Amino acid sequence: MSFWDHLEEFRWTLIRTIIAVIVFSIVGFILVPLIFDSIILAARSSDFITYRLLEKAGEYIPFLPDFSAEAFEVEMLNINMTTQFMTYITTSFAFGVLCTIPYILYELWRFVSPALYENEARGVKLAFGFGGFMFVIGCLVGYFIVFPLIFRFLITFELSDSIENMISLDSYMSNFYTLILIMGLVFELPLVFWLLSSFGLIYRPFFKKYRRHAVVGSLLLAAFITPSGDPFSLFVVTIPLYALWEISAFIVKKEPPADDEEEDLPAVYE
Repeated sequence: MSFWDHLEEFRWTLIRTIIAVIVFSIVGFILVPLIFDSIILAARSSDFITYRLLEKAGEYIPFLPDFSAEAFEVEMLNINMTTQFMTYITTSFAFGVLCTIPYILYELWRFVSPALYENEARGVKLAFGFGGFMFVIGCLVGYFIVFPLIFRFLITFELSDSIENMISLDSYMSNFYTLILIMGLVFELPLVFWLLSSFGLIYRPFFKKYRRHAVVGSLLLAAFITPSGDPFSLFVVTIPLYALWEISAFIVKKEPPADDEEEDLPAVYE
């Protein structure tokens, strides 16, 4: 294919992707009123599944923070006339993008696969599938663990008894999207390490050598993500972060290839 043929094919790839995002965004526009309270705003209520599980676990593990269901019901405040409408639109669009990710990866694979050799195609196909899977897992960890723990700590933190916490819809949605997206991207680290290994830049001995550093790094990153600082929250967030290191160590190449001995080639004379 010529350059212009490739450009035309890429144009149609973009068009099909945009159409898919629009279609799923329309579906999201229909579903958002049905799922907004029960899914997106679920963390503001003590009935959220993470809180209930931690409250139950607190009956058997004495050092857990208090996740009792008493008096935890956060009221949302809207101070901007257009916020609710814009939140409706952006949430519908986010729903459309999230649901379209598998199709987007398929379109990218469809575009690049003709330029790859068979062995390269298998590796790239696996990378696309693994990357999409890890992004979803990261978003789920962000939704069920990271965001509710941070939200509950910040909303219950009091600098003074005279100050009452009132959370705006803008603030809630901004932190909701940011933390979940960050966790989705963090879970792409194994894919990044796999790509570096494919280019011959990193191998399994690297992960064995710096395993202790990875434990400390995971703990520091968890402390940065979870401002509460209690041991339980640090432990819960550190475990999946460190697990990414071990997953990366498993999927990268074991050893660098041995250097081939230089062969003495006969000189060629005219």
